[in-house]
Amino acid sequence: MSIKNEYLNSLMDRVVARNPAEPEFHQAVREVLASLVPVVEARPEFIKEGVMDCLVEPERIIKFRVPWEDEQGNVHVNRGFRVQFNSAIGPYKGGLRFHPSVYEGIIKFLGFEQIFKNSLTGLPIGGGKGGSDFDPKGKTDLEVMRFCQSFMTELFKYIGPDTDVPAGDIGVGGREIGYLFGQYKRLRNEFTGVLTGKGLTYGGSLARTEATGYGLCYFTDCMLKGAGKSFEGAVAAISGSGNVAIYACEKAVQLGAKVVTMSDSGGYIYDKNGIDLPLIKRLKEVERKRISAYVDIHPEAEYHPGCAGVWQVPCGIALPCATQNELDLNSAKALIANGCFAVAEGANMPCTPDAVDAFQAAGVLFAPAKAANAGGVATSALEMSQNSMRFYWTFEEVDDHLRRIMTDLYRNASSAAEQYGSPGDLAAGANIAGFLKVGESMLAYGIV
Repeated sequence: MSIKNEYLNSLMDRVVARNPAEPEFHQAVREVLASLVPVVEARPEFIKEGVMDCLVEPERIIKFRVPWEDEQGNVHVNRGFRVQFNSAIGPYKGGLRFHPSVYEGIIKFLGFEQIFKNSLTGLPIGGGKGGSDFDPKGKTDLEVMRFCQSFMTELFKYIGPDTDVPAGDIGVGGREIGYLFGQYKRLRNEFTGVLTGKGLTYGGSLARTEATGYGLCYFTDCMLKGAGKSFEGAVAAISGSGNVAIYACEKAVQLGAKVVTMSDSGGYIYDKNGIDLPLIKRLKEVERKRISAYVDIHPEAEYHPGCAGVWQVPCGIALPCATQNELDLNSAKALIANGCFAVAEGANMPCTPDAVDAFQAAGVLFAPAKAANAGGVATSALEMSQNSMRFYWTFEEVDDHLRRIMTDLYRNASSAAEQYGSPGDLAAGANIAGFLKVGESMLAYGIV
């Protein structure tokens, strides 16, 4: 698919040529550049001064080996990555992902998306991302600790509270953050807010665990109200069963919806009576079991191996919260045929481009990830603020900040879409609003 601007189209060709075999990164860049056509045509200085060329090139990529020893005394070597993509508006900020699928292209895609997501929050944080192809599943606490300590022994050289502040992502929860922070503290001999998602006893923020899922629903609620619709009385389908999915489920129910599906990498459950969220929390957060165990307690529910079928379940609101490109064109067609009226991305880029096109062509309300799931990084930035002040806010205070940030984010994305000729297109509006703040800063610095 060509971009309707000669310069941006040639820039996209250069991105593909210089970053071969990285389809996720290509997809993310193409989607952003295509939406910025009216911006660069109105503001040609963004091309003339090199901003667009710099935007698609990371400021720094750190790649390193991570040796660690298992409980049997065997040595394993994984790869670690940190992509410090853009610091125009603040220190790099973005999660660490531990998953076998991680490679440089995935981290670049996530870091690129993070630039705009972070900008949209209105907070002074730049874009970065990191991780490893290490899989914490099936590992003992001791093995995970050894890996995290080895990972941080290299990463600590490149991060800091005013330079780069990582957080968690897939495979990196409270346990992993604790081990990583402990090793950083040991190596640097200082207690700073260098990681977010920390435990409450050592600098973490209340509401951080809930933030991405809650923020997703706050943004979706704004989008629905803008179209005269509501969560109240709606049936919602959710994929995933990690933090984002669990707390999106919790908030959606609080807002009046009935959530009927959740999933993990093995398959999905469908409970027509509504998901038993306390059971999901116990299975996933305490017992670390597969979601198939849900039907042992609720035999009236259905478990289906494989994940794609979750989008065949009739629903009014779809919240994909599992992983990138999980919702393809066939799934989009099924959702549309079953009367789905709103889709909001809780994971990073979970909908394929042709699925997004199908939703927009059918008039389905669509909230892109870089806007809809920005609540997590927004609350991470609030954790940074509390750490800097040596202070903490109550859950209610953080949640109030989060709701305000997501409401403002919706308004800014909607306004940008309107201003640049795409009213109602929140995907374009989010890209434009996120870019303008970063682009203006890059212009101010001169050649960057």
